[in-house]
Amino acid sequence: MNIKKMMQQAQKMQEQMLHTQEELAKRTVTATAGGGKVTVVANGGGDVISIKIAPEIVDPQDVEFLESLVLAGVKKAVEEGKQLAQSEMSKLTGGMNLPF
Repeated sequence: MNIKKMMQQAQKMQEQMLHTQEELAKRTVTATAGGGKVTVVANGGGDVISIKIAPEIVDPQDVEFLESLVLAGVKKAVEEGKQLAQSEMSKLTGGMNLPF
């Protein structure tokens, strides 16, 4: 097996992965909770970009409810961002489970 060729292929794959990670940071996913009352936008890099809360669910007497909806929306958006990233990376790695 040609070690030089393997090293070149590994370097090319690494470059492609870096490029894909940069592109994922530009792509967004949107998740909602509470029947659309909380909307969270995240990117494929796992960063939360924005959180929108419908004014009618803001109840100072029930802050815990709002907190739970925000948390649910954030978790869902981050998970969808991770799934997007994993899907794109698996295209490069041929399904190998490599850390990125």
